[in-house]
Parts: sequence; C-alpha cells; structure tokens
Amino acid sequence: MESALGMSPATQEKLVVSLIIIVLLWLFRRAILMLVWRRVEDVRQRYQWQKMTLYVTVVLGALAVGREWFAGFGSLATYLGLVSAGLAIALKDPLTNLAGWVFILWRRPFEVGDRIQIGDHAGDVIDVRIFEFTLLEIGHWVDADQSTGRMIHIPNGKVFTEVLANYTQGFAFIWNEIPVLVTFESDWRKAKKILHEIASRRAGSLSQTAAEEVQAAARKFMIFYKKLTPTVYTSVRESGVLLTLRYLCDPRQRRASEQAIWEDILDAFAECPNVDFAYPTQRFYDNALEGKPGLRPLRGRTRASLDDESTRSTGADHPQREDEHSRQ
Repeated sequence: MESALGMSPATQEKLVVSLIIIVLLWLFRRAILMLVWRRVEDVRQRYQWQKMTLYVTVVLGALAVGREWFAGFGSLATYLGLVSAGLAIALKDPLTNLAGWVFILWRRPFEVGDRIQIGDHAGDVIDVRIFEFTLLEIGHWVDADQSTGRMIHIPNGKVFTEVLANYTQGFAFIWNEIPVLVTFESDWRKAKKILHEIASRRAGSLSQTAAEEVQAAARKFMIFYKKLTPTVYTSVRESGVLLTLRYLCDPRQRRASEQAIWEDILDAFAECPNVDFAYPTQRFYDNALEGKPGLRPLRGRTRASLDDESTRSTGADHPQREDEHSRQ
C-alpha cells in the first residue's frame, strides 16, 4: 500500500485500527439485537432497542476513530471543539435538526406510534431519526382522519417553529361531534332522547376508561374533565333544530364510530313518524292556518279595531257596575 498508494505505515496502522473498531462495534450491536429479538416480541420495544444501539455505536465509533486519527491535537476536547465549530458554520440547518432530535428524545413531545399534527401535516409517527421523523399521513382528501398511504418526512427542527398537537399523549381519547338537524315541526325532545340513548350505547363504555386516563394525565398535565359521558346540545339554525351529539372516541376509530352511530340514527328516525331530518327546501307557509292562534291574521277586522271594541265594551260596563254598587 505504501508503494502503490503512497500511504505511510502510520496511516496504514490508523486505517486498520479504524476498520477493526467499526467491525467490533457492528458485531457488538448485532449481538445485542439478536438477544433482544429472542426475548422481546413487542414491535415498539424492538424499534427502540434498534435505534438506541445504533446511536450508541455511532457515537462510540466516532469518538474512538476520531481519537485515533486526531491524536495529534492533544486531547479529545480540542477535537470535539474543532468539529462543533465547523458544523455550526457550515451546517446550520442540519445542526438545527440535530438539536430538534435531542429535544424529541429529551422532552418527548411525541413517540413512535403517536398520532400528531405539526403545522399542516398530520399522521402517525412511524420513525424518528437524527435529522428527520416520518409520518404516515392522514386527512387531506381522505375524510375522518384516515390514512392516505403517503409517508411524510419532516425535519426535526420543525418542532421549534411549528405548532405540535398530539392526539394520543396524556389523554388517549378525543371528543367527536355529530350534528343532526331536524325540522321545526319534529318532536325535537324525542329526537334528543333518541340521540342520547344511541350515544350512551355506543360510546358510554369509554367513560370509565377515560376517567382513569384523566386521573393519570392530571399528574403531569392540567387536565380536569368533569363530564365524560356522551351528551346532546340543542341549538337553532335557519332550517331547523340542531342537535349536536358529543362523545369520546379513540382517535383511530373516529370514522367507524360515526358510521355505527349514524346507522342507528337512521334506523331510529325511520321508525318515528313525528321526527324528520331537515335539509334545504322551499315551502309555502299560511299563517292563517298554520300560525299560533293568538298570532293569526283576522278576517274582515283589524287587530286595532278589535282592541277598540274591547275597550268600549269594557268602558260601558263601568256605570252599570257603579249603579249596582250604589243600590247595594
């Protein structure tokens, strides 16, 4: 090698030592992973061991190989100082992503398997690396937070500049609402009772589990929910009475829960002759026939003339009543 490549014996020695260090660290990592794979079946734990051993061996290898090649600098501190100064000047964005990776490992705003939204992107976290993390995307052209099938690679530095929302950390459920609009002529109280019964049957079992989750989350976060059972709120819209069904559900079961509840609503309303859905339509309203009795228009006489007649008749009765009182 000295005659062919002009490589000095000292350089050859360093190269051989570096290769030996890399091979030993690789074999060490493989042995640990084989042992973990035999004893651990959980996919998430396997993934964490795989990532942890990779980071540890890379750091150890960089320190050992760097110490071998840069021993002339006097100390490891000098070597690390030169490397960090060069990275800070030439690699600003990668350094920011590296700092974001450290923040993710330290503060744990999310972990692999969590469903998050960062900026305009939402999905399930499937991988976390030194410079980026990967989401299995949900939403966009797919309704009800279901997967699109795309993988999004997001730089770790985004955790410092974008708003991050976690669907599953701390409190493992989300509140979902289903608006149901019924006509003004419908028996809205009966419709509200039907919706409440359906929600209690479909989502009421989650209330006890959610209460336990809240108690556990309250030890770390300021989460204090008092009412976790399904409820129905009433409001009025231009086309009818709006009944909003609010209930707890698993973030990944939102569409399935909505489907089950809507099917029950359709079946229940089909059996009720006095409850009907409201939708944009046009109709003619005859107040004389359909209005309230006290507000219907008078035929042949106006309301003012009727009030005058009532006043005159009341005034004519007063003298007679006074005469009767004097005779008594």
